[in-house]
Amino acid sequence: MKKTFVTLGIISCLLAGCQNKQQETPPMCEQQENQVVATIMARRSIRKYKPQPVERAKMDEILKCGINAPNGQNKQSWEVRVVDNPVFMAEIKDAMAKGHPDMDPEMIKGCFRGAPTMMFIARARSYDFSAYDCGLMAENMMLSAWSMGVGSICLGSPVRFLTDNEACAPVLQKLGFSEDYELCLCVGFGYADEAPAAKPRDWGKVKYVD
Repeated sequence: MKKTFVTLGIISCLLAGCQNKQQETPPMCEQQENQVVATIMARRSIRKYKPQPVERAKMDEILKCGINAPNGQNKQSWEVRVVDNPVFMAEIKDAMAKGHPDMDPEMIKGCFRGAPTMMFIARARSYDFSAYDCGLMAENMMLSAWSMGVGSICLGSPVRFLTDNEACAPVLQKLGFSEDYELCLCVGFGYADEAPAAKPRDWGKVKYVD
């Protein structure tokens, strides 16, 4: 009987040791890679796309992520127009080329990088920080898109080509932004037809100040 108690005591100690070891191990969720960080580090700007536009159901999810971005005083000082109709996109490109007759029309038309789904974002003229809000929204959309297998590119040159001449007034009017809003930036979306490598980042630009 004494041997039995000794044996049971040893087994109990061993089991207790195993339980303690398990408690010292971090929870599984803490060991897994953080998916937000992984998406941020993996995302690339895509400049070559497959021809099919992004499904509208998927774009709806991307847009929801966008409008849930932080923004000043919750003004949500943005307006968004999504164009996935190639006929209208051709109309926009033709207007831009017409408005800049002294420039290479193919260069101007190529500024959208062939993205089959284009997003036009306007900022509120009446709110000083609206451009920041638009940028935050765009980043939310680009990151969420990448997590769904959709590439993207943030574009500024189409804004310049569309807003500095009268020839583009009809297509801007067709986008239908409110009177107090002006085009701020464009974001192209689509399925990537390239896999660019990451470009180096300068960590020296970051400093802690004590």
